[in-house]
Amino acid sequence: MLPKFSVCSFLFIFYCNIALTWGISPVILIPGDGGSQLEATLNKSTVVHYMCQKTSSGYFNIWLNLELLVPLVIDCWIDNMKLHYDNVSRMTSNTPGVTIKVPGWGNSEPVEWLDPSHASPGTYFKDITNALVSVGYVRNVSVRGAPYDFRKAPNENEGFFLRLRELVEETYTTNNKSKVTILTHSMGGTMALHFLHLQSAKWKTKYIERMITLAAPWGGAVKAIKVFAIGDNLGTFVLRESILREQQITAPSLAWLLPSPLFWKDAEVLVQTDKYNYTVKDLQKFFSDLDYINGWEMRKDTIQYTMDFSPPGVDLHCLYGSSVPTVERLVYKPGTWLDGYPTLAYGDGDGTVNTRSLEGCLHWTNNHRSRWTSKSGVKVVSHLALPKADHMSILSDVRVLEYLKNLLSQ
Repeated sequence: MLPKFSVCSFLFIFYCNIALTWGISPVILIPGDGGSQLEATLNKSTVVHYMCQKTSSGYFNIWLNLELLVPLVIDCWIDNMKLHYDNVSRMTSNTPGVTIKVPGWGNSEPVEWLDPSHASPGTYFKDITNALVSVGYVRNVSVRGAPYDFRKAPNENEGFFLRLRELVEETYTTNNKSKVTILTHSMGGTMALHFLHLQSAKWKTKYIERMITLAAPWGGAVKAIKVFAIGDNLGTFVLRESILREQQITAPSLAWLLPSPLFWKDAEVLVQTDKYNYTVKDLQKFFSDLDYINGWEMRKDTIQYTMDFSPPGVDLHCLYGSSVPTVERLVYKPGTWLDGYPTLAYGDGDGTVNTRSLEGCLHWTNNHRSRWTSKSGVKVVSHLALPKADHMSILSDVRVLEYLKNLLSQ
């Protein structure tokens, strides 16, 4: 039994912490693509490499685990992380013998740190959470986390949206019935947009104070085409894009992030070759010529979520980077078609998402009325472009941290 002083001290601290949350809007953090920890357990009959394990004694961290992202061992990681598409059920599944789960529902730690060891390359929402704590927020009370399997698009994340609704209501109740702020990064913004489309106006009025989005790809990104074509090395120098591509292209979320026909015109060339120039209306041919028809099938499964670009029906603060070179076209040398390595033509954006997509929220402002403002009405839309803030550095950008502290401490 604890001494009375310790019990009293504990209760004092506990109630003080709860009291600090009264009167402020609690925050739920929704991560983007690659922004949630993932754990796996293995019971496989075959492996792709003699170095790979067939079984594990329990769950282990598979994302982000830097020890698995090294040459040779990466083959094991790819086989364990990739998805297998069934064009009959229109669903994906893990490699046989692999089970993957998302740990830490409701807690902030799994989205603050992608690496549970808290290695510095694995930081994610850490700086933002620290900034919120500095103005009175409390981890796991008034700052919550909503991680999900980022490999999958909304059509395979129905359970996430149901749990998120429950988390919003629970967080609202726990914090003295204070309305909730949804704070997102990257694809988390479009996940949250779909979530809010699923809710009634009455529910949103009761439970949601606002949504804050950082670097949301409202209309997709040309980089998704680049990943399908040649892969992405995740910013490392020891891993080849072509190796990582084997896993990356199996994710339906990547197909969801392809450029939207609402944002790119039919005449704009996205992939240039001497045989054919591919535009947003030529994606079926692009995937056929790339010999990856599953990419087109997953695009068909997810395009509905891209085309519903009605406003969220809540106040929105839309922050994004600018003036960072961002791929806007793949150009293949004559004679290489889609077999070689293209030259990347760059335009404006945040290094990952093109400006026109980042600025998609402007279509919901009162001074830019369009066909997209009809459903759910137009709420307050505040937007801020941050020169030289790239897609990931925006999470620790001092301008963002000050913006959030000023807004959320009121």
